[in-house]
Amino acid sequence: MRNQDPGKMAELGLNEHHQNEVINYMRFARSKRGLRLKTVDSCFQDLKESRLVEETFTIDEVSEVLNGLQAVVHSEVESELINTAYTNVLLLRQLFAQAEKWYLKLQTDISELENRELLEQVAEFEKAEITSSNKKPILDITKPKLAPLNEGGTAELLNKEILRLQEENEKLKSRLKTIEIQATSALDEKSKLEKTLQDLQLDQGNQKDFIKAQDLSNLENTVAALKSEFQKTLNDKTENQKSLEENLATAKHDLLRVQEQLHMAEKELEKKFQQTAAYRNMKEILTKKNDQIKDLRKRLAQYEPED
Repeated sequence: MRNQDPGKMAELGLNEHHQNEVINYMRFARSKRGLRLKTVDSCFQDLKESRLVEETFTIDEVSEVLNGLQAVVHSEVESELINTAYTNVLLLRQLFAQAEKWYLKLQTDISELENRELLEQVAEFEKAEITSSNKKPILDITKPKLAPLNEGGTAELLNKEILRLQEENEKLKSRLKTIEIQATSALDEKSKLEKTLQDLQLDQGNQKDFIKAQDLSNLENTVAALKSEFQKTLNDKTENQKSLEENLATAKHDLLRVQEQLHMAEKELEKKFQQTAAYRNMKEILTKKNDQIKDLRKRLAQYEPED
């Protein structure tokens, strides 16, 4: 695959050919935009020449003039927006038609159309293009049209793709050769290390056994220490649990004793209250009142008519 010259890379991340296509479309859009703006300006100019002939206007006349101007400008702007949308659809249709000849499926990201950073980048690109185009001399050269993908174009693209694949194939072969050399070197180094390891194992066999025995003893001591610590922790937890259970039982007994004392105190208080003079007087008054009520009932019964 041929590497593109960094000096030829466009600000929009496109190659030279695609950059020129973008420039052509931007010039076309700028031309259409200029024509529509002139149309809008002419709407205001026509209004000035045809309606603003008197020195004073009433509110109704001003409102009528503005409503008429609003309708005309609204129609012109709406027509331009619709035409721009249709123009973009035709442009996309050309791109998709070319892609389908190669059995490709293009995808678009609509959210990127409102990316403020990218829109500003396009604006800067257009300003730079206008500046550079103003500096270039005007040449009477007919711009070539976008050639369709006919048989000749297809063959040319196939040849380019074949050349690109061949270049990639050569690069892969070179990379594979390099990897094979590195693998051979790694195998040789591995063999040397294995031989050195075997020599060390033969020379230090006894020392290795001693180290293993020492490590095993250290491991056993560590396990024993951990077991002892675990047992101690378990015993501490058991003692704490027993202490908590005893404290809970004591608290329950104290609560029952206090409740019993409270109940006895209430009974004692009620007994003392019944023995007071106020209680006895109240009881006598209630007894007298009951007797009076019974006597009144008897009198009433004597005066009631018999059935």
